[in-house]
Amino acid sequence: MTDQRTKNARQFIEAIPHSRDLGMELTQIDAQGATITMPYLEKLIGDPATGVIHGGAISALMDTCAGAAVMSHPKAGYATATLDLRIDYMRSAVPHHTITARAECYHMTRSVAFVRATATDGTSDIPVATATGAFTVERA
Repeated sequence: MTDQRTKNARQFIEAIPHSRDLGMELTQIDAQGATITMPYLEKLIGDPATGVIHGGAISALMDTCAGAAVMSHPKAGYATATLDLRIDYMRSAVPHHTITARAECYHMTRSVAFVRATATDGTSDIPVATATGAFTVERA
């Protein structure tokens, strides 16, 4: 993967205000996909009684990671946007654990990229959530 593609993907993540607000960090990116972490933050709690992170924060993490995976693909265009994203929640994330999303762009046409993603919290073999999606491929 070229340094320029990595730079573009990092700029993509850092330019999204909610990515910064949610504490997302791009920890790995290459031609096979992207990995982004999101720390446990009190402001992300969806259920104060249990301390469980809100599902919307996990959705945002998975969507952002999937977009980064599209941008990391060797045949990527200069930009991308979500067309469709299906997220299946398997279980609640364990409070006080960082959530890690890993996404791969497994197929790309001239104008649409197809992505799979998984979110985990490191406490179980069962993911917190899985996702599949379709993204635009913006070409010059």
